[in-house]
Amino acid sequence: MTDVSSSVSADGASSPVSPVLRTLFRSEQGGHEQVVLCQDRESGLKAVIAIHSTALGPALGGTRFHAYASDEEAVMDALNLARGMSYKNAMAGLALGGGKAVIIGDPEQLKSEELLLAYGRFVASLGGRYVTACDVGTYVQDMDVIARVNEWTTGRSPENGGCGDSSVLTSYGVFQGMRAAAQHLWGAPSLSGRTVGVAGVGKVGHYLVDHLVADGADVVVTDVRRESVERVLAAHPGVRVAASTDELVRLPLDVYAPCALGGALNDGTVPVLTAKIVCGAANNQLAHPGVEKDLAERGILYAPDYVVNAGGVIQVADELHGFDMERARAKAAQIFDTTLEIFAKAEADGIPPAVAADRIAEHRMAVAHGAHGARVDATLVGAQG
Repeated sequence: MTDVSSSVSADGASSPVSPVLRTLFRSEQGGHEQVVLCQDRESGLKAVIAIHSTALGPALGGTRFHAYASDEEAVMDALNLARGMSYKNAMAGLALGGGKAVIIGDPEQLKSEELLLAYGRFVASLGGRYVTACDVGTYVQDMDVIARVNEWTTGRSPENGGCGDSSVLTSYGVFQGMRAAAQHLWGAPSLSGRTVGVAGVGKVGHYLVDHLVADGADVVVTDVRRESVERVLAAHPGVRVAASTDELVRLPLDVYAPCALGGALNDGTVPVLTAKIVCGAANNQLAHPGVEKDLAERGILYAPDYVVNAGGVIQVADELHGFDMERARAKAAQIFDTTLEIFAKAEADGIPPAVAADRIAEHRMAVAHGAHGARVDATLVGAQG
């Protein structure tokens, strides 16, 4: 059953207000500039495009294709992911705002060329306010289809002028964040000899395992898809396998890397975590406000997800300027220094790293918003003169 509250309209009548609208308009998690609900009955498309902020530039964020338990859950996910993209792009030093889209449904059953083209037309109708890319459930070949009707598409194939699989630099950035955490906690930027648990070895996780094994780490993995685990084992026979995430987090670990869906750090996992560092690719890892404090109280160093997993957005953003992998990789390497900066601020201010990262990102967006307002005011004064 959907939780519905009542509000009073202008004429005094009582009307339902969904939790989604309450979040969008009344909570600290809201503040989004625009939310678009998209539907194309012929193809079966139901999608949500959420634009959180364009203070720094057009909103860039991927398109997630997922079978949500409810439409309300899908909208909430779009809102949360879009907000996270604003912070991610700000921390990555990109002249881009934050947005995200979700397509509702099982991609294995629903995805078709007609649906992707219909979705692309909706994105195009925003005139560049939102730039899309890949996310969970969407791939390079999907972006190639969408790009046929929407010029504001990144993450396309190299054959179509794109950057290819953004998971390559997503994993690289997470690895740099992990190295920074190791430097901060243990005094050396290496995972050699450390035990790292990776939950989710799909699009990003299996690349992360490559980096960890090359660095000399002892790696333990788990994934709900057996084929994903088998792919890792074929490349790295020495990797160990846990039966589930619940089993993985209880193993003796130095580092835990959540690389699947969000909410991985919650009231169930945090109390049993053995790792001293959490650094992974998943978005929105903190299940609710306060989890960052729980981690800090347990002496667990948390590398904020939107900071360390920004390599992918750095890769697709570079596509907007004519993609150059070396240029994008060099910028993604800076995640190491950014992560160290956040840890230093957190330590100096006596706050969790997640709070420190938020403050830095919010300051950058506020400065950009103020500068934009000043330009608008100057334009109006000039027009009046």
